[in-house]
Amino acid sequence: MYRRTLFSVSLLLLFLAAAGTPSSASKKYDITRYGAVGDGITMNTLAIQKTIDLCSGNGGSTVVVPSGKFITGAIYLKKGVNLYIAEGGMLKGSVNQADYQQISTRWEGIERTWTSALVNIIDVDNVKIYGEGTIHGSGTEWPSFFRQGGAPRQQLSQAARDSIMRIPRVGRPRMICFQNCNNVQISGLKLRDQSVWGLHILYCKDVLVKNLDIRAAHTIPSSDGIDIDSSNGVLVTGCYIDDNDDCISIKSGKDEDGLRVNRPSENIIVKKCRFGYGHGGVAMGSEVSGGIRNVKIVNCDVDSGNWAPIRFKSQPSRSGVVENILYKNIRIRDAKQAFEFNLEWRMVPPVAPPAKVLTVVRNIRFVNVSGKVNSLGIIHGLPDSPVYDVSFKNCNLDSQRGLIVENVRDIDYSGLKTSLPEEKKIISR
Repeated sequence: MYRRTLFSVSLLLLFLAAAGTPSSASKKYDITRYGAVGDGITMNTLAIQKTIDLCSGNGGSTVVVPSGKFITGAIYLKKGVNLYIAEGGMLKGSVNQADYQQISTRWEGIERTWTSALVNIIDVDNVKIYGEGTIHGSGTEWPSFFRQGGAPRQQLSQAARDSIMRIPRVGRPRMICFQNCNNVQISGLKLRDQSVWGLHILYCKDVLVKNLDIRAAHTIPSSDGIDIDSSNGVLVTGCYIDDNDDCISIKSGKDEDGLRVNRPSENIIVKKCRFGYGHGGVAMGSEVSGGIRNVKIVNCDVDSGNWAPIRFKSQPSRSGVVENILYKNIRIRDAKQAFEFNLEWRMVPPVAPPAKVLTVVRNIRFVNVSGKVNSLGIIHGLPDSPVYDVSFKNCNLDSQRGLIVENVRDIDYSGLKTSLPEEKKIISR
């Protein structure tokens, strides 16, 4: 059943990629014709939004960002509007919090009023964002208390601490968010220095993500490359990601709110991608309350000291079922650890009470995972919900340390070959 499901999903996504978006009017709407100035100084939010609104009102077509650096706050694509960023063109995010409206969305697994993204696509179907240009999130330019590397609060003056506390409890803007969209695409672009999550795919169906180059400075916290959040039918292919958190994270809601929404992330394929530095390659969680299922990661490369190319995260408060996950043909050239399963990940105060039904992780397959790592890693389940039904097939890893396992059952290690002596390969606790 699992193999048939993945095969049918592959056919669906290949059809989506081949079909493209429905044809629209041929007229192009160059933002400079409607007042935008690409001098890296002028604020262009109103001019760009005016162009989008006019394009949509005339039946839809393509809004073009030509060569130049266009500073902007939050913009919103509308019905029928594709966005093309030409080579040499850049949308660069403002670092003024007032340039990003507070909207209804989900952030870190909870539905709430939160800061809009730089580029927002909400309740819009059949559109694409593409080109050879750049979207830049200005992530290193936000005030220091928004970023890792700023002075610890205890080292700040009392006046500075008071100033920080007076700022409304709002967050940095995500770079791009598709929310409640069907049959959408994003391809070809360079995404740079997202101030927080790069590409957020939220409550969407049939999404193609192709040939993106995503890079963020290693001082920007929570700079995930791609977050797939309670979405169905997503193909990510040909992307390069290097950031300061998970390169790709698959999510489905947090704690009680995630259980209330109860929307899984499912039928997802990640293929032919390369992951550089990051806290994870393709990670499941930690927000898993709605469940994650039928995910296939194939033919991917990992290097640059990535923390954990294969990663599963949850907490006792999350609940949710993570199942039918396949990692196949994963080549690791340099990583801290190959595998990380931690169902008690980042248990820092305040800690939510355990869910009535704890997270279940099962039917996980590793096939042809090879390369060099510092450690095989860890599989840490919960005493009342062990990680189970995990198998390794033709996995060959050069490692200095073994695989720590705790609260697990029905794990087939027979296909895991390492450079370690057999008695040091698996460390049970």
